Amino acid sequence: MYRIFLVEDDETIARLIRKHLEKWEYEVSTVQDFGNVLGEFAACDPQLVLLDIRLPFYNGYHWCTQIRQVSKVPIIFLSSVSDNMNIVMAMNMGADDFIPKPFDLEVLTAKVQALLRRSYDFAGSSSMLEHKGMLLNLSDATLLYQEQKVELTKNELKILQTLIENKTQVVTRETLMTRLWESDMYVDENTLSVNVNRLRKKLTSIGLEDSILTKKGIGYQIG
Repeated sequence: MYRIFLVEDDETIARLIRKHLEKWEYEVSTVQDFGNVLGEFAACDPQLVLLDIRLPFYNGYHWCTQIRQVSKVPIIFLSSVSDNMNIVMAMNMGADDFIPKPFDLEVLTAKVQALLRRSYDFAGSSSMLEHKGMLLNLSDATLLYQEQKVELTKNELKILQTLIENKTQVVTRETLMTRLWESDMYVDENTLSVNVNRLRKKLTSIGLEDSILTKKGIGYQIG
């Protein structure tokens, strides 16, 4: 089942789109906090985004740009602002299609199906994790926070992924070493410490100081 993330502030339109696409067995999530569209996008980890232009707080162009920094997910704009200038702007910002409002739901469905088919017949979806504004992209080993991005090594990625996946609890050093052992190199206590310290420096460089907490004698926890 494909997941679709719908960013539409008109509740009536959003409800109609969601119910119609659900009949085609798509899983549709509608945005709840229009000030945190990127965070909800990461939590949903969709295969396609339907995005309006006129939205509260920030417009659709802003969120399209934000999404494009972390993902190549297909994006379709849905908008009544459908003059040539806005269509061109949407496509230049990374959109894959533009459907003017009002539109027929069957036409929307056909375009969604076509774009999903083109996008995923030969490629899988990316995967992301979100925690307190930081977006960890597992597909390209990058971390984005407040429009700043850093690249992570394979071990740094595994450490941060494990901490975020277990964010409500302390992760033991033994658990982290087991995760790193899955790579092609031997990992001992010192190797783990070195990798954690390097990861902390990268997090600090983009404003995430004290994000990895040390639990003495046990392990680490994401802050």
